[in-house]
Amino acid sequence: MERKHVLTIAGSDSGGGAGIQADLKVFSALGTYGMSVITAVTAQNTLGVTAIQEIDAQIVKSQLDAVFSDIRVDAVKIGMVSNQEIMDVIAESIQRYQPPHVVMDPVMIAKSGDPLLQEDSIATLRSVLLPMATLITPNLPEAEVLLGCNITSTTEMRQAVKELAGKMNTQVLLKGGHLDGDAVDILSTGKEFSSPRIETPHTHGTGCSLSSAIAAYLALGEPIDEAIAKAKEYVFQAICHAFPIGNGHSPIHHFYQWDQGGRKVWDS
Repeated sequence: MERKHVLTIAGSDSGGGAGIQADLKVFSALGTYGMSVITAVTAQNTLGVTAIQEIDAQIVKSQLDAVFSDIRVDAVKIGMVSNQEIMDVIAESIQRYQPPHVVMDPVMIAKSGDPLLQEDSIATLRSVLLPMATLITPNLPEAEVLLGCNITSTTEMRQAVKELAGKMNTQVLLKGGHLDGDAVDILSTGKEFSSPRIETPHTHGTGCSLSSAIAAYLALGEPIDEAIAKAKEYVFQAICHAFPIGNGHSPIHHFYQWDQGGRKVWDS
């Protein structure tokens, strides 16, 4: 069977739990070949983000051209893109190379609450980059920024996801993890995906990991509903198997299938 190739375009997390590092772990765990284009370097750990250095847009372009010109790309995941110039470079590359699947996680705020997107770049994100995606995966705070409204219930989520899909002219998976009760995510087609809420501090990188898992499953040929369902189960299990790292929000366990001294203990 031919190995599928998945590209992540995102920021680096020095703590290893989110961003580029999490995406590459997901791609490997799901049996795909991962590639990366780094848009920013963050000084980050389980407690928060202490510094951000954006990568020059021309270096981002050179990374994109290097990958696309040589290696087949079966799906793309886009994460942290913090300024307008980098967004324009990515949009140009997506339009030029036409990858079959683009999953965009509109990363605006870190788990710690630190902002990851410049305020003046939100309009460009909304008008240029998001409409190019096959699927976008905002959480509730991100959707509230994009729509300019509050979302406080599952009923309001159902309306918001349809409105956002109409504005972006693409499919939207609205993640409801910020509400109480079970974690319910709603696709703009109306399909809902639910998993039990786990009381744990080990949740760093869940959003990055979900979107990259969806991209990997799309690359593997799954239809979008099945890709989301499998990705959500993968992240749920990774949370269940997480272990303490650092003193804050620990990352999920991306390689939980190979626990116990390298022996695979779980099989989908």
